[in-house]
Amino acid sequence: MRITVIEHEAEAGLGYLAQWLGVACEVVRPYLGEEVPERAADGLVVLGGAAAAWEDERSPWQPATRDLLRRAVDDATPTLAICLGAQLLTLACGGTVERGGNGLEVGAREVVALPAAATDPLLSGITTAVAIQYHQDAMTRLPDGAVPLMTGAQYPNQAYRLGEAAWAVQFHPEATPEIFASWTADSGLDAAEDLNAGVKAAESALVAAWRPVARAFADVVRNGRPA
Repeated sequence: MRITVIEHEAEAGLGYLAQWLGVACEVVRPYLGEEVPERAADGLVVLGGAAAAWEDERSPWQPATRDLLRRAVDDATPTLAICLGAQLLTLACGGTVERGGNGLEVGAREVVALPAAATDPLLSGITTAVAIQYHQDAMTRLPDGAVPLMTGAQYPNQAYRLGEAAWAVQFHPEATPEIFASWTADSGLDAAEDLNAGVKAAESALVAAWRPVARAFADVVRNGRPA
């Protein structure tokens, strides 16, 4: 079993997922010139990054990444798309991503499960949870057939499932407090220290919420699709 991982920048790696998945991960780093494959291995994880999902001139591998995501949905390859990855999946499959009108969503923030999450293979154990956020772009229209799974106060589309085995999450279940602190270090945010402290204080809650989700996704990869 192998999971293909698309990493958009060195500062936004697998984080917790490297420990939690328990499945061999082949990390592709297109920002270093590595080629995005046409198809994933047994599973696919697409991570976050600073570029907007439409900024192909800034990240010229994004069209290939969108193609990869589209094929993964078509092939029912288990897929977890995170933040920028979620937005790329949304665009790839006909949805809309725009600069968010409610400003930057950043820090340890609450996300709330929608009714469909109760029977979802990944998110069925969650009602409300804290999650790390760092984005301003928003998924404003989901692809046709998407099942909304989680919402939030600042931006409503926080997680959805598409097809048999593709999940998009706007937040960062993979991010450790140390990774988050590296994002705020040169951000110019006046509240960076408070945000870092809030994420550190939430560490045990983050692990309790998202480690089971990661392990459930790994089970889907092992089974080839949801049980």
